[in-house]
Amino acid sequence: MRLEADGREWGQVVEWGANPDEELGELIDIFDPAEPPEWQDRALCAQTDPEAFFPEKGGSTREAKRICQGCEVKSECLEYALAHDERFGIWGGLSERERRKLKKRAV
Repeated sequence: MRLEADGREWGQVVEWGANPDEELGELIDIFDPAEPPEWQDRALCAQTDPEAFFPEKGGSTREAKRICQGCEVKSECLEYALAHDERFGIWGGLSERERRKLKKRAV
């Protein structure tokens, strides 16, 4: 059993009080899942045809990857796709198959 510094067992569920919104404070505003990450506003794909980034099976990914090469948020995009297990489309200049290979090498 692993204990935290305050004596609680690691992984122990903590009961929230009567008003958890007040206890969480600003964290609710910072991590609002309804809002897209800030980097997405600067992504070049947001300014182009989304169909290029989600080609039909066997379709070309060349145009999407070309756009990604010049994108200033390419690394943030790839990090997001890996963290959220995005299974479709071109993210950070990589296809789903390429992201899977990258994840396997990292393990």
